[in-house]
Amino acid sequence: MYQIGVLALQGDFAKHIQAIIRLKHLALAVRTKQDLDKCDALVIPGGESTTVLKLLHDSGLFGNIQAFAENHPAMGTCAGLIISAKEVTDLSYSPLNLIDISVNRNAYGRQRDSFLDEVQVSLNGVERSLEGVFIRAPQIIRYGPDVQILGNHKGMPVIAANKHILVSTFHPELTNDLSIHQYFINYFIGQKRT
Repeated sequence: MYQIGVLALQGDFAKHIQAIIRLKHLALAVRTKQDLDKCDALVIPGGESTTVLKLLHDSGLFGNIQAFAENHPAMGTCAGLIISAKEVTDLSYSPLNLIDISVNRNAYGRQRDSFLDEVQVSLNGVERSLEGVFIRAPQIIRYGPDVQILGNHKGMPVIAANKHILVSTFHPELTNDLSIHQYFINYFIGQKRT
């Protein structure tokens, strides 16, 4: 059983906590360095990326998360992907640079342009489709040579991984399908601990 932190400064952290608990692991709302120090891994949820980055910089957690992610798995969804990226268009604050991707924020439009659609994924060599919830979703517009694309939507990458960082442009926590969280636990946290 792992203790998985969920950054809880703003955004939809409660749904990630519920997903982790449903998978029979411990979930901890992370608001301080002391919280982070208790975790085996960290989830950076969706929300408002500018607000979260401002809070990370103001609280001092920005550097703490960068240091944590050097040796621990991290997963970012939607705004969490933006926050984890190397480069982001139209962003007031520097992102964490945890994964070598460039991102276009809100590429799919405003809140009213949100949608559900099937996403094609390849998780541990198993190809399947799952429902993707896209809410003011970002788009991966460039990825480095060490980044592996694990999923796409209409030919555009929507899930990417690099070493022990996993990111998605959509919200896997908003469906009943726990396969993305399970994959993160099995193949990122589990591999890191062995």
